[in-house]
Amino acid sequence: MTAFAGRGRRLSVALALALSAGGLVAVSAADAVRGKARPVANQRLTHSASLTASVPTTSPIKHVIVIIGENHSFDNVFATYKPPAGQSVKNLLSEGIVTASGAPGPNAGQALQQTANDTSSYQLNPTRTGPYKTLPRPNTTYVEAGCDGQKANIPDARFSGQLPNAPYQITKYVPYFDTHVAYRKDGGCLFTGAYVGDPIHRFYQMYQEVSNGTHDLWTWVHETAGDSNGQPPPSPFTDQSTDQGALDMGFYNMATGDAPTLNFLAQHYSISDNYHQAVMGGTGANHIALGTGDAAYYQDANGNATAPPAGEVEDPNPQPGTNNYYRQDGYGASGTTNGGSYSGCSDHSAPGVSAVFSYLDSLSYTTFRNGDCAPGHYYLLNNYNPGYNVDGSLNTSTFTVPPQHNLPTIGDELSAHDISWRYFGEGYRNGKPGPNYCGICDPMQYSSSIMTNPALRANTQHGTADFTAEAASGDLPAVSFVKPGDDDGHPGYSTLAAFEAFTTHIIQSVQNNPALYRSTAIFVTFDEGGGYYDSGYIQPVSFFGDGTRVPMIVVSPYAKPGYVSHTYTDHVSILKFIERNWGLSPLSERSTDNLHNPVSSATNPYEPVNRPAIGDLFDMFDFHSAQESSRPARLPAARGKRTSGGVAHVPDLLR
Repeated sequence: MTAFAGRGRRLSVALALALSAGGLVAVSAADAVRGKARPVANQRLTHSASLTASVPTTSPIKHVIVIIGENHSFDNVFATYKPPAGQSVKNLLSEGIVTASGAPGPNAGQALQQTANDTSSYQLNPTRTGPYKTLPRPNTTYVEAGCDGQKANIPDARFSGQLPNAPYQITKYVPYFDTHVAYRKDGGCLFTGAYVGDPIHRFYQMYQEVSNGTHDLWTWVHETAGDSNGQPPPSPFTDQSTDQGALDMGFYNMATGDAPTLNFLAQHYSISDNYHQAVMGGTGANHIALGTGDAAYYQDANGNATAPPAGEVEDPNPQPGTNNYYRQDGYGASGTTNGGSYSGCSDHSAPGVSAVFSYLDSLSYTTFRNGDCAPGHYYLLNNYNPGYNVDGSLNTSTFTVPPQHNLPTIGDELSAHDISWRYFGEGYRNGKPGPNYCGICDPMQYSSSIMTNPALRANTQHGTADFTAEAASGDLPAVSFVKPGDDDGHPGYSTLAAFEAFTTHIIQSVQNNPALYRSTAIFVTFDEGGGYYDSGYIQPVSFFGDGTRVPMIVVSPYAKPGYVSHTYTDHVSILKFIERNWGLSPLSERSTDNLHNPVSSATNPYEPVNRPAIGDLFDMFDFHSAQESSRPARLPAARGKRTSGGVAHVPDLLR
């Protein structure tokens, strides 16, 4: 493919949009108000933008921006999405599982949830004991009373106690743009939108929910497995003892007006209905995969693999006398080292590992590097803190991944080729992260090669106000990772409407600079499905995943309007796009960006015939001509905005 040289770009500095001083944009607070930049800063920005534009690319794209929300599966968001004429989508509506009204459809039985019995050792396909007559009422988990009018960890009285055994529409019970007026007596609520409980979303739970592709144990796993940190189960044990109920089966209904921004973007740009989380686990592991194509592991100060404390090793075998209540799994108990999140997956007899490999070994193909588990390595499957703080100092808290000395990142590869990149995290606050900053979400923050090198570490030290200012000036780097804070859409402390508002702000910041937008591709996705039901195919790539489908939207002048890609992709496909666009190599022998692009049959575009394989997202673009003028369609008004001046205190290990 012909390399695209840098095109002319407008470098007028619209710094009235700048939201803060400091960072790499040298703008004083007064100058930001006046719309003026200091001359030295403006000269540096112009030079930086020119360098970015001059680097050869295989497409017209000179700027990649990745926005990562939190914890929604594809069916949870796009359950009833109706694509433009000539396009098809695989979702709950098209499969007949639900109707456009949100009611169970003629094929609701395809999503029927079963109970099961597992009392001896962890199984992916335990003996079924019959379907639920009705789904247990969803739980409030840790939603603030000012957002739902109830106590934490109780059955949510807003929902019916007689939910049919089928996916149900959340917004029949909680308005999508809930203003929380009825709960003001219970305190304030940070965002407009539907606050609901947080489904459990961890590695072994997800594997068991999917149950070898049957997708019929989502509710049972939520109801039984828990996240015990090694503690015994509650007594008596009921369908609410794990503080879950049937949170997993809820969905939003675009056909009746939910998620209007994401619906708008899908109609005007490109989406995938076959894009997946790369790991069957939580936020931390999936962000690491997004930046490395690999997994972090427990190691000593010299990078040698070693065993973690016993309490940090996963053991999903049932506790004695229980039905599937895991022995050791959780987010970490204060004052202990109990909180299983590692597995030594080269030992195929280890708890949990044996069941996963029993399934992988039954496949008609061999997974990547036979599971990609090195001998003696204990890999992180869920959420632990990175080994470094944002200033490069060592993180000495208990549940922390040791600094990674052998984990090449996309930041390393870009820097080695003089290609600019930055990570922008909301709540960074000029190096003093606030309680809404996601401390486990920057994949580069785990890496010693980045965090011990001041020049490279500087790429990670930016807030979203810096992004807004750099978008206005045209000085964004070639690759930007943009992470929201408490408006990331995560159930429990945020809302999907809040993430839509954040996404609108970021996209408009770019589209307001036509010269910048002209050469930009914005990828909007979610780190993981969050424990929400999804009906889509999952391709086992390695021991670590893939996991369920999550939304992927591409916003660009070159995005095919209304297009729905069926090509199999996951988070590492973003790395493959970057590598193909800038002519880079895969990050390591272990990284799954080495996988071939999928070859699919005409009768089934979703399952590659050359498994394992993942695409590079290029099919979502038409690079022969821009599909959109320099005046893109105006996004809907953002209604999920912050309603108070505070921020949520978000424990990273719960993300």
